[in-house]
Amino acid sequence: MPCSNGTKGYASAQSNLGLMHQNGQGVPQDYAEAAKWFRLAADQSNALGQYRLGQMYQNGHGVPLDYAEALKWYRLAADQGNATAQGNLGWMYANGYGAPRDYGEALKWFRLGADQGNARAQSNLGVMYENGHGVPRDYAEALKWFRLAADQGYAPAQSNLRVM
Repeated sequence: MPCSNGTKGYASAQSNLGLMHQNGQGVPQDYAEAAKWFRLAADQSNALGQYRLGQMYQNGHGVPLDYAEALKWYRLAADQGNATAQGNLGWMYANGYGAPRDYGEALKWFRLGADQGNARAQSNLGVMYENGHGVPRDYAEALKWFRLAADQGYAPAQSNLRVM
């Protein structure tokens, strides 16, 4: 049975409490408190808590800036199918944050997120094709992914479409 202070069980509620503290919704904004709640959820294999804890480490909010730790939490969430975590994991590999730059890994994670409709992953996959990172350069394929992301209102993809 969960205890009344929310420290056991109810991982989704813990993740939501973390988000409230992160954004100052109904409580003062407190990144350290947010990270505490995200960790409680993440430690119970809650994909959203894992993703959000990864964000905290990537940005150094409430925890020390630690790209390797961010990568670890993103991977755990991504392995559970969290499309945003998959896109962020791809970005980390594409840019060499938390691990050596690896375009093959970046491509894999961008594609997984993009196939679920994540606009950022779609746009980043387009960049991979545009620049020939991990794949042969293919402007038609880049255009396809930029359009999919732009159709969702993703501004960087809309910008990329204007210059192609």
